[in-house]
Amino acid sequence: MKIEQKVSLASHSTMGLGGQAAYLCSVANRNDVAEALAWAKSNNLPAIMIGGGSNIVWKDEGYPGLVIVNDVLHYQIYQEDESNAYLTAGAGEVWDSVVERSVAAGLTGIEALSLIPGKTGATPVQNVGAYGQDISQTLTTIEAFDSQTGQFVTLRGSDCAFGYRTSRFKTTDKGRFFIITITLHLTRGKPVPPFYSSVQTYFEVEGISDVSPAALRQAVMSIRASKLPDPAFVRNCGSFFANPIIRQDQFISLNASYENIPHWPADEGVKLPAAWLIEQVGFKDVHDNATGMSTWPQQPLVLVNEKARNTADLLAFKQKIVDAVQAKFGIVLQQEPELLP
Repeated sequence: MKIEQKVSLASHSTMGLGGQAAYLCSVANRNDVAEALAWAKSNNLPAIMIGGGSNIVWKDEGYPGLVIVNDVLHYQIYQEDESNAYLTAGAGEVWDSVVERSVAAGLTGIEALSLIPGKTGATPVQNVGAYGQDISQTLTTIEAFDSQTGQFVTLRGSDCAFGYRTSRFKTTDKGRFFIITITLHLTRGKPVPPFYSSVQTYFEVEGISDVSPAALRQAVMSIRASKLPDPAFVRNCGSFFANPIIRQDQFISLNASYENIPHWPADEGVKLPAAWLIEQVGFKDVHDNATGMSTWPQQPLVLVNEKARNTADLLAFKQKIVDAVQAKFGIVLQQEPELLP
């Protein structure tokens, strides 16, 4: 295992911004993870594990410890019976490759999560979700290294405190667990309707009535490709803001002033599309010369680094949007990509 010094973190975030890591290494298996953390501990350094950098933004100050890049590869399907299967994937696997292979095996449960960038180990942290599916619905166990006890542990999905775009790995146990593999419970058969309106529209236009996992994956891929830029070519971190959930009384008050606000029911109240809010305050397809940032023309939720000089520029542009939405609607948008460290 090679440990590098003074490594630019801009290449470890799809936003292409950030300072330097004091140290950086790649890990390919559970022993590498233990060794890397032991090295950091012996040198009195903090350590952090990352994947593909598609949901993180580095501060300009960089990271003063050891950045561990997760390259743990593993993919195995355990067939329980004719209807049920368990898929174990390494945390360093490219997530969309895992989805693609599961669909090719005729399994359903994660196909709506197609084309989400990043690596597999990040999916439980954010409780990644899209088009009616999220990781919490299928995740059974996580193998991880517990930095508090210095032991490898198995965590149950039910113990992960999953919520909308959150988990214990983002809150109470942030930085404690270093994920090695995840195991998902998938089934054979067809995706269960109802489908998101955009997905249903795709099926109707394409004349698809018998929906298979492959058909749902193709629908999601087509929709995402039409709205979202590929981070391999356009510097972005995907959706930069989470869809806000507001109280029912707040929604009634807002709807009285702004008729026909798009919305969905949520356990805690009413969920509003952040993209709609951003568009209403004039930030659709905006190119900000002062910061070098812009919003993607087809999806204002996506912030694009056109020519930003540093992370401070990104955060300044983000704040302009947050302030405008708060001033007009009284809603504070929450950033989805994690700002590190």
